[in-house]
Amino acid sequence: MLVFVDTEFTDFIQIELVSIGLVAEDGREFYAERNDYRREDCSDFVRAYVLPLLGRMENASCSAQELTTRLHGWFAAFDQQVTLVFDYAADWDLLADALQGEAGLPFPTNLGEKWLLTPEVMGTEVFQRALAATYSADLPPHHALADAYALRSGFVSWRQATLPPS
Repeated sequence: MLVFVDTEFTDFIQIELVSIGLVAEDGREFYAERNDYRREDCSDFVRAYVLPLLGRMENASCSAQELTTRLHGWFAAFDQQVTLVFDYAADWDLLADALQGEAGLPFPTNLGEKWLLTPEVMGTEVFQRALAATYSADLPPHHALADAYALRSGFVSWRQATLPPS
């Protein structure tokens, strides 16, 4: 099962998770917003484009500790191996940190491969068109769940366009 991952974080130097979105091939989704990140570490970009998008989804707010519990519960619902797909290496790093939490928990046993999408895939017209068509006024770019949905849409469209005819 492919699961598309996107994160929003404070900045590139004091990197700390702000929000995370995961969307599975079959439509299952996970979204959470940390309520204990250091707002003072946020870049101007994050303050302008990410923080205003928070608080749109009911029950998304949680502490880092609660996020770890929620993520483990979400992954436990999959009865097959999960392949993570993301467009930025830090998405995996931040997800890994969130899964391990302060206690250094092991990763879920069904966590499989990790695929970092390449510019050759993401730069295609079919990927970009599908990506852009996914966003809405309610879920615009830089909202982690919207970005995870957009990644899924872009990847599925690219894969369909590149598969040989059967």
